[in-house]
Amino acid sequence: MRPALIHYGRLLASSALLLLVVITVLFLLLEIAPGDPLQAMLGDAPASEEFRDQMVATFGLDQPMWQRYLTYVGNVLTGDLGESIVSRRSVTELIMIRAPYTLIIAVIALIISTIVCLVLGAIAARTRRPWLDGLISGGSLTFFSIPNFWLGLMLIWLFAVVLDWLPASGANAHGEPGIAWQYMILPIVATATSQLALKTRVMRSSTIEALGQDYIDTARSKGLSSDRVLYRHGLPNALLPMITIVGLSVGNLLAGSTLIERVFGWPGMGLLMVDAINEKDNMVVLGVTIVMTVMILIANILTDIVYGLVDPRLRARFTRSGRSAA
Repeated sequence: MRPALIHYGRLLASSALLLLVVITVLFLLLEIAPGDPLQAMLGDAPASEEFRDQMVATFGLDQPMWQRYLTYVGNVLTGDLGESIVSRRSVTELIMIRAPYTLIIAVIALIISTIVCLVLGAIAARTRRPWLDGLISGGSLTFFSIPNFWLGLMLIWLFAVVLDWLPASGANAHGEPGIAWQYMILPIVATATSQLALKTRVMRSSTIEALGQDYIDTARSKGLSSDRVLYRHGLPNALLPMITIVGLSVGNLLAGSTLIERVFGWPGMGLLMVDAINEKDNMVVLGVTIVMTVMILIANILTDIVYGLVDPRLRARFTRSGRSAA
């Protein structure tokens, strides 16, 4: 038990250090980026020097960069992500409004892609029909090569423009609050398809490798049916790499949400970041990046914990380490 606590303690410490590095690098990049945030906020409206000086003092832009950095890091530790220079609203409030939209697409796409990849990967690995294996493998490779934003545009063209079955953008009719189910279908399909392609190939390879192990031959020699060998002995071991892939896919889902939400006009964190970048709203860009980074780090930590619970070899290593220390 003690080695496991040490391991997870180091994991938490390294995650916190990585988050600090992300904040530092992005803060410096936004500082040296061209453009005037105040001018982006004011637009073409005339503003006196007194008003500009007042706004500079309000947002602390008159302080040295190192002082603003330390102040910002201290505020982040208390949960304060700053204030939007454009909307004059709390960045935390803006993210809390947008986060559910991003999470509902990401979670549903993650579940669908994982379930479908388990089925397709197992079928491709055990089928005796070469054309079926080739169809699944070739299809997954094709969809893996297609950019998700292009796939989203093609889905809009087919289902919203040509067939007129589904809405093209937004989350609800006439911009009303809340989410209507028909508006989620195309973003979920575009997001899940890009995830499904990679997972299917990994699942297929992992299942083939698991079915080639000695214990599979032993199970077959005992007279077990092919289905029982697959589902009782093959798939449980083939699922171990999939745990890692699912955990890593969270980062791809959140990163890809920026393009997907832009294509479908989905009012999530990705679209919030795109708008903030265009408006030079640095505090919002920083806030969204921090929240997404925290989500990815939490997913990685949970993946490590689940892997340790599922993989008996890892549990045995922790047990041996604990006995050695004792």
